[in-house]
Amino acid sequence: MVFAYGVANLLQSVAATRTKLHTSCNPKLLVRLASHRIYVYGLGFQILGFLLAFVARKDLPLFLVQAAASAGLGVTALCGVLILRWRLPKAEVGLLALLFGGLFALVIAAKPAPAHSIGSTGVVLLLCWLAGIAVIGVFAARLHGAPGSVALGSLAGMAFSAAAVAGRPLASSHSIPEFVSSPLLYVLVGASILGQLLLGLAMQRGSTTAAVASMDAAGAIPAAVIGLLFLGDKIQPGREWVAGLGFFITLTAVIGLTRYAEPQHHHATGEANPRALTAGPRALKARALAARLVAADAARTVVARPMPAGPTRSGPQRR
Repeated sequence: MVFAYGVANLLQSVAATRTKLHTSCNPKLLVRLASHRIYVYGLGFQILGFLLAFVARKDLPLFLVQAAASAGLGVTALCGVLILRWRLPKAEVGLLALLFGGLFALVIAAKPAPAHSIGSTGVVLLLCWLAGIAVIGVFAARLHGAPGSVALGSLAGMAFSAAAVAGRPLASSHSIPEFVSSPLLYVLVGASILGQLLLGLAMQRGSTTAAVASMDAAGAIPAAVIGLLFLGDKIQPGREWVAGLGFFITLTAVIGLTRYAEPQHHHATGEANPRALTAGPRALKARALAARLVAADAARTVVARPMPAGPTRSGPQRR
């Protein structure tokens, strides 16, 4: 699952940066992304990781499965360095090491246990949760650069967190008819589509590491809390402090990655300045207008400048 999610993040980020920049939460982005073969490959890896995570949630607590999914960020960074020649600062390398350390602490603290049912009330609350994420996403899509990448990545993580909460009891279905007829299945599908859209928007606006790190941070914590309080997730007796320390380290590493991460690649445009690629529409229009005004002033100066007079000769010319 960790490897599959890491490769999926890398491939989808490359496709997202090759797609026209979207400034609204429009589902058409998924259609345009699907036209890229590399995005389809990434989606295949993500589906594989999703299926493996779904099977893991049958017995393992959500705080372990979600934290393990966040470790895919390390695979993404490693593949980016080896394949796309990314340059990760030393601070990011250290934070990635902390991320894996926190994951190890969660592994030794988790206790396998079957999930509890959440009932119809839980389904309604999950639907309200997704509706709130969609509304906030409409406004967050107007942000650009690193703030937009982090905000949209966080919302994507919350959507995937809702999918994880729905998938934990759904994985305990005893038969195929029970699985297909469960409303949790359709909540899971809707949450996954919404999360995929928000993640695509986040990857268009800045660093892949920042988008994925914020997604993992926002996705792991709500699912872990809900799992412990309502779904029957358990911690090994006497290791509660290990679980708490692991969560703290993981959260610190992920937030730190969003702080230090810099854009790795940008949309291919005619702009020479990389900062202009993450600017908003008004800023881009203002820069274009300023460039035209400068060019117009230069043209008027050339036209209005008097022609230099040639040298005058007095007296008889010499042959």
